[in-house]
Formats: sequence, structure tokens, C-alpha cells
Amino acid sequence: MFDDNGSFLLALVEFFIFCAWFMCLFWLFGDLFRSRDIGGWAKTFWTLFIIVLPIIGMLVYLIARGSGMHERALASAADMQSRQEAYIRSVATSDGKQSATDQIASAKALLDSGAITTADFEQLKAEALGRGAPTAVA
Repeated sequence: MFDDNGSFLLALVEFFIFCAWFMCLFWLFGDLFRSRDIGGWAKTFWTLFIIVLPIIGMLVYLIARGSGMHERALASAADMQSRQEAYIRSVATSDGKQSATDQIASAKALLDSGAITTADFEQLKAEALGRGAPTAVA
């Protein structure tokens, strides 16, 4: 297939250039569809322009919109991070409520420290388990 080392190196360089072009194509399409400042028709025209005339389309896109690519990527990353932190916070705190086990454990710690009485502990335990106040047995 390869006659000498020169043809192998040329094929290797061509493969590298093709991979680099393909990576740039993904970056451009990612930036294009991430962008909120242009509408659907403009995105359609840019997409067609890049597909029909790939090298020229990519160069024109980089000249026309390349200066804002970094800002759009940073804004997208910051938005993604804030959404992730909000999700983690909502899952970790379970909507800001303690579980019944946590409530009973904190009530038991108060009972052990002498801050509440046994009756108060039983009432807090019943509330945590969703049974309301315990009924007194006569």
C-alpha cells in the first residue's frame, strides 16, 4: 500500500489534518447551537454554509463569530455548574427537610443532654414518624 516511508508520513499527516478538521467542525457546531443571540434561521444558514463549503464556511464563521466563542463556552459551563450544584443541593437536603431518623436522633441527643423531658422526646418522635402526639394510656 505504501511505497516508501514518505508516502506513509504523508498519509499520517493527511489523517491528522482530517481529524483536526473534524474536531473543529464539532467545536463550531457546538458553538453555533449553544449560541442564544441568533435565531433558528441564522443557525440553519450557518449550518448549510459550513456543510456546503466546509473550509470556507469554517473560516468565515471563525472570522464573523469567533470572538464570542470563548464567552459563550464560559457562560454555558457556568450555567451547567449552577444547575448541577442546585440539583446536588436539592438531593442532599431532600427539599430542606430532615428525615425521620435524623429528627429522632437529634431529639435523642436533646434528651440525653437533659434539654427535654422523656414526654417531649416521645412527642417529637411521634411527630417525626407522622403519628402526631402520642395518646396517653390510662
